[in-house]
Amino acid sequence: MAVTPSDRKYTKTHEWTQVEGDLLKTGITDFAQHQLSDITYVELPAANRHISAGEEMAVVESIKAAADVYMPVAGTIVEVNENLADKPDAINADPYGEGWLVKIKPDDPQDAEKLLAASEYEKQLTE
Repeated sequence: MAVTPSDRKYTKTHEWTQVEGDLLKTGITDFAQHQLSDITYVELPAANRHISAGEEMAVVESIKAAADVYMPVAGTIVEVNENLADKPDAINADPYGEGWLVKIKPDDPQDAEKLLAASEYEKQLTE
């Protein structure tokens, strides 16, 4: 398994989020992309859409399955990764880099602090 970067926070549903100024860059974890295997399509939300924490924000489809991606914190989608329309496999190749999904303007920036640290996320994977 790839190393879980410690510079971001995680959800129990396998999303990661990283603070970038007043925004949160968000994607799915290496564990999640590995479970899905070859990703063939990503359905991203519209920009300027407000979504509640825990609500479905995107769908990632692979040759094996389709999986919902959930909003890690309540907020507004301010940017989507347009590159994924042509290169959804970027999520497989680089889930913590080029494979990011959306950037969120959180309703409360402190909400991200309540998510799991990398060590807590890794622990739940082995439980």
